[in-house]
Amino acid sequence: MIEENLALARHTTIGTGGAARWFARPETVDALQEALRWARDSNVATEVVGLGSNVLVHDAGVDALVIRLAGELVAAEVDGTELVAGGGAPNAVCLHRARAAGLGGFEFASAIPGTAGGGVRMNAGAYGREWRDVLVDALVVDADGSRTVPVSELGLSYRRSALRPGQVVARVRFRLEPSTPEAVKDTVSELLARRKATQPTNKRTFGSVFKNPSAELGAGRAIEECGLKGHQIGGALVSPRHANFIENAGGATSADCIALMTEARRRVYERFEVELEHEVQFLGPLELPPL
Repeated sequence: MIEENLALARHTTIGTGGAARWFARPETVDALQEALRWARDSNVATEVVGLGSNVLVHDAGVDALVIRLAGELVAAEVDGTELVAGGGAPNAVCLHRARAAGLGGFEFASAIPGTAGGGVRMNAGAYGREWRDVLVDALVVDADGSRTVPVSELGLSYRRSALRPGQVVARVRFRLEPSTPEAVKDTVSELLARRKATQPTNKRTFGSVFKNPSAELGAGRAIEECGLKGHQIGGALVSPRHANFIENAGGATSADCIALMTEARRRVYERFEVELEHEVQFLGPLELPPL
């Protein structure tokens, strides 16, 4: 079923933005393909929101079909040493299934508040590991059908994949390694403690704002050294805890977030001659002005 004019602010972790012109919650691969076919035949663009992290929605809304996977497409189960997850399965659910089965290797995902499919699209990573380190293949669906794509053909690099607009990850297969529930729990506890100590986990953010320009210069450190920690425009605040996060300090708009991002890019470029590239995905006609 295609809904119309559905408010997206409550479907995003930052809590800003307007409405989706069309919205669908497919629960099966067939329903997902049907929605994508409708969009193609109607000449409508498609966007996907998982748990609403890593996205910033234009305040005027999105003239597109926004998809949020549901039903069997958010389930996860263990098969031997493999974890099979729907594209919309939360990383926390995937990790819970792996831990219960005594499988390790996915603990790093505890720092990523997203979904299995979203992780494929951006080759998500944390603490030195990425999706491509544990991924076997992904079932990719578009308006013409579906096919299983091995990790070698997904074009995964730093926060990038070869997936095109109109292609949606419906299912993911991870290859994990034998461990114990206790060992997995201990590693996750350590990583979550590190994350809580360094990131604003109790605030409304969309996650990391910019990609790290290099291993030597992280985006957060670059922004902090420009004196922008705690800088606020409207209701949007550069996190006092980690400068590569923008908090909704109350009543923030997406325009406020864009203004902060613009200022951060300008100052970092002036100081380091480095052009920061945004990691957050824009929905709607959002863009950063050229430097």
